Amino acid sequence: MNPAHGLGLLAARLAVLLAVLLIWHVFARDPQVAFFIGEPLKVAGQVISWFVTEADIYPHLAVTLLETVMAFAIGTVFGLLMGLWLALSPIAAAILDPYIKALNAMPRVILAPIFSVWFGLGMASKVALAITLVFFIVFFNVYQGVREVSPVILANAKMLGASQKQLLRAVYLPSATSWVFSSLHTSVGLAFVGAVVGEYLGSARGVGYLILQAEGTFDINTVIAGIVVLTFCALLLDMLVTLTEKRLLTWQPRQGETEKL
Repeated sequence: MNPAHGLGLLAARLAVLLAVLLIWHVFARDPQVAFFIGEPLKVAGQVISWFVTEADIYPHLAVTLLETVMAFAIGTVFGLLMGLWLALSPIAAAILDPYIKALNAMPRVILAPIFSVWFGLGMASKVALAITLVFFIVFFNVYQGVREVSPVILANAKMLGASQKQLLRAVYLPSATSWVFSSLHTSVGLAFVGAVVGEYLGSARGVGYLILQAEGTFDINTVIAGIVVLTFCALLLDMLVTLTEKRLLTWQPRQGETEKL
């Protein structure tokens, strides 16, 4: 990428952010409007208080991040394994297909009360709920990625005497990898959604708990501050996924290289 172009893009993005903040600040000067949309300076003050002045958000943030990372990792692993298994087992896929579609169609948020009964109000119920959100995204992407392996490449590999393990390592997994990382970018946000919704419905710790407490006192600035913190954390995790993707998918041509070809 051209450095000048990169700096220009960064400047344009910052300009959009500043414009939004300025418009928000202007509208928030009316107290009646500010009651519903909050005030950017007070939101920033709450974030600073959480992280610097009072420094009391860290235990809550640690709980939410741990729930999110655990759900993200477990949901990804199970989604990957199930997607590979059913993609390579047509009979099993045909048998389980209606049940998987039914489970995917179910609004998973309604499972939160059930998980609370099963696992209690601790961390386990939040992780379980978030896993259900992550699993299906990864599962369907892996399933589709494996099924879309080029028949020509597959036939050539078999003709050269590749075993099932070699096919899995050299053909199926590379084909599914890009699909997996595509799903992971979506799964990061969903893992946070599951964790926070679980905290929202019953918890004594976590950022979702702080947001719920603020909502109970009609403190819109603290609610928005909690949303800002969660959004920033989700972006950081998404950046880690992107860095991992770039390291593992070095064999894929970059966009600039593709355009040159």
